[in-house]
Amino acid sequence: MLASFRRLSKSTVGTAIMGIILILILVGFAMGDIQSVISGGGFRGSSDTLVKIGSKTVTDRDMSRAMERRLSQARQQNPSADYASIAADWDPLLNAVIDARTVEAFAHKFGFVLSKRLVDAQIANIPGAKGLGGKFTDASYQNFLREQRMTDEEVRMIVSSGLLQQLIIAPVVVNAKAPVGMATPYASILLEGRSGEVAFVPTAAFRQGLNPTSADIDRYYAANQRRYMVPEQRVLRIAKIGPEQVANVQPSDKEIDDYYKANSATYGSKETRVITQAVAPDQATANAIVQRIRGGQTFAAAAAPAGFTPEDISVGPQTKEQFTATAGANVAGAAFAAAEGATIGPIQTANGWNVVKIDKIEREGGKSLAAARPEIVQKLVADKRKEAIEAIVDKVQDALDGGASFPEAAAAGKLTPIETPPLTASGSSPANAAYKFPADLAPALKSGFELGEGDEPVVDSLPNDGGYVLVAPARVIPAAPAPLASIRERVTQDWIASQASQRAQQLAQSIASKVGKGSLADASKGAPVAVKVEPVNARRIQLSQFQGQVPPPLAMLFTLGEGKSRLVAGGQGEGFYVVKVDKIIPGNALNQPALIGRTQQEMQQALAEEYGAQFTNAMRQTVGVKRNEKAITASKARITSTGS
Repeated sequence: MLASFRRLSKSTVGTAIMGIILILILVGFAMGDIQSVISGGGFRGSSDTLVKIGSKTVTDRDMSRAMERRLSQARQQNPSADYASIAADWDPLLNAVIDARTVEAFAHKFGFVLSKRLVDAQIANIPGAKGLGGKFTDASYQNFLREQRMTDEEVRMIVSSGLLQQLIIAPVVVNAKAPVGMATPYASILLEGRSGEVAFVPTAAFRQGLNPTSADIDRYYAANQRRYMVPEQRVLRIAKIGPEQVANVQPSDKEIDDYYKANSATYGSKETRVITQAVAPDQATANAIVQRIRGGQTFAAAAAPAGFTPEDISVGPQTKEQFTATAGANVAGAAFAAAEGATIGPIQTANGWNVVKIDKIEREGGKSLAAARPEIVQKLVADKRKEAIEAIVDKVQDALDGGASFPEAAAAGKLTPIETPPLTASGSSPANAAYKFPADLAPALKSGFELGEGDEPVVDSLPNDGGYVLVAPARVIPAAPAPLASIRERVTQDWIASQASQRAQQLAQSIASKVGKGSLADASKGAPVAVKVEPVNARRIQLSQFQGQVPPPLAMLFTLGEGKSRLVAGGQGEGFYVVKVDKIIPGNALNQPALIGRTQQEMQQALAEEYGAQFTNAMRQTVGVKRNEKAITASKARITSTGS
């Protein structure tokens, strides 16, 4: 079983299952108020309850949060996205939330409990909860919660839900295999061959001579206003808190001197001393050794009568810290205060009477204050300016916490505010094509479009140690069609393209209706523009080379029955195609076992998804799912009709 789980995380199916967890985290639906117990028949619950799943519920607030998260995700790809543009995601999101709650209710019903330790381990692996060292830190986790606008409880609920799906559903879908008898017919379909004809009617051939009147343009603009919508615009108030505000901050001479002294281990020279030492058991023995040394004997000769060998008295090179550990602070202090060649002692210690000789003093490295000053100044300037910036941020935040407006908070920090022209969420200005929103203030643009018009200003951090920025929306301009006068030339070209497309479609439809059992070449005779007719031959397996972007006429070739023809529009608005299928040649994969095997593998994901869906449906039936369709419809209408 454990091996199966390991394989799951690396397989295509495993990626799909793990994707469910990612979706839940991106959606981040709120998990509050899910413990209400439902009893009796029919649908009973609070007015905002959309679905009941056993003892769990999906509320209007859950879906509001789900769509809010989905909108935030969509705006990463399309900054002008709004709730209306993601309305199609409502039903899939609702089903995803229902499925997640179904697994929770199923696990609760049968006593499947996750340990807090397991949930903690998953939270510790969230990238945003890790510090610079790559390890989980509480500060990083709290910052992650603030950025995601979530609580610890919500994150734990989401992680628990994802783990339950992984542990309960994953074993059902692991190793889903399609038998050879199932895969062979599908493999044979891939070998199917088709031949026919394609006639192309170009739109461009009908553009010449189209000259719309003013009334034509007005009518077309009125009928297609959504096409010319200008996204919501906002005027943002911004005040940067950065190095510019603290450029005059410099350390004092005393601060530089204090830093040098406090870091003497870094800037001071390293001193070692070659030391010889004898520790006599009594003072008389120690005095005798000292007298012999002063009489001209070497330390080794002077210590020999007391029973010391050269190995006994050799201490070797020592730093003050090392010798302190060996001989004690009193002896080490005296030894490192003495000159080279001096003999010290006897000094009484806990071990006896110490006699020490300084054989040699060695010094290396070190910087004087003058030499170290530039790098100390650079370090202190960076630290002091960072502290000064943080102090400004504290003043601004304190003002905001006290209910200050944007101008008042900016004044509290002595900031210079600016006001942008009307901007879209992408940072462009419809009224000034040359305007570019400063790239270093990108967090302000994001927050400026997330805040409501009356919301409290926020302070965002800037990337690359750029400081901070205070931001608030000054004015919100709802999405609206661009004035016709400003886009008249564009509307004119769109009208011409529309008329040309209609005429090309009429001609293509005429050809399709006349072809019957004849050829497209015969049906195209007498056309007012040149119609290109070409033969086409292909096998279904060739469609895979287009990676899902199959040209419309080729896709139509494998849709029609033999002898049938149909009109299809070009994918790029280039014109219309009439496709006729003359012959279908069935495929036979019995002699191609490799293709059958590949088809088995490709069917594995579909089978796994089917198994997962069937198991989820079974869980729904087990725990009971009741939908309040009226509340669902009202919630969907309310949320998806919101502009932003």
